[in-house]
Amino acid sequence: MSSHAYKTLLSPHESVLVLIDHQPRMLAGGSSGERETLCNNVAGLARTANAFGVPTVLTGIAPEAFGGTLLQELTDVFRDRRVISRTLINAWADRGVRDAVLATGRRQIIIAGLWSEVGVVLPALSALEEGREVYVVADASGGTSAEAHQLGLQRVTQAGGVPLTWLQLLGEFQRDWAGEETHAAVEAILHAHGGAWGRGVGMGRDGAVRGTERDAS
Repeated sequence: MSSHAYKTLLSPHESVLVLIDHQPRMLAGGSSGERETLCNNVAGLARTANAFGVPTVLTGIAPEAFGGTLLQELTDVFRDRRVISRTLINAWADRGVRDAVLATGRRQIIIAGLWSEVGVVLPALSALEEGREVYVVADASGGTSAEAHQLGLQRVTQAGGVPLTWLQLLGEFQRDWAGEETHAAVEAILHAHGGAWGRGVGMGRDGAVRGTERDAS
């Protein structure tokens, strides 16, 4: 494993994950992609954060009165985690959410949510305005249309935010297939949520060799 710490890469020791409005009503109103795929990606992201010990802040729009409880893909992973209820559309403007994020002391703020054009864009822009480092997990977020989703991501990017996928995040966290501490959890996550590629990945030194041989065949 390389001993060099690349500061531009996302690190599980420097990151905090904020999951915003992954609720049934919000999911039903989205049409930027396949809902089943989105739920799979949300599950992969949640399990990745959990496997690497990344602090995760959960929030929803009035879960009991409006948006509904969080998706099962999240409650299965974060069983006892408090969900911060909001009425503010901009999660960063909610004191409970903002304080919970800042209390972690992490500099890399990773956001995913519904809907991209409001639930993701507003807090991302607000955190960026404060000079913070913001990343958006694009494929664990969704908008009311494909255009709304893409334009939302574009606005965040133009303001200095960085879009990425949940698999990209996992790769930056893991960095070395021979990493003993998390390799079993990562292998399970990839097998369950990484599609055909994830199911074909072999972990550890021997697994990396097997994967290379399969790609070459």
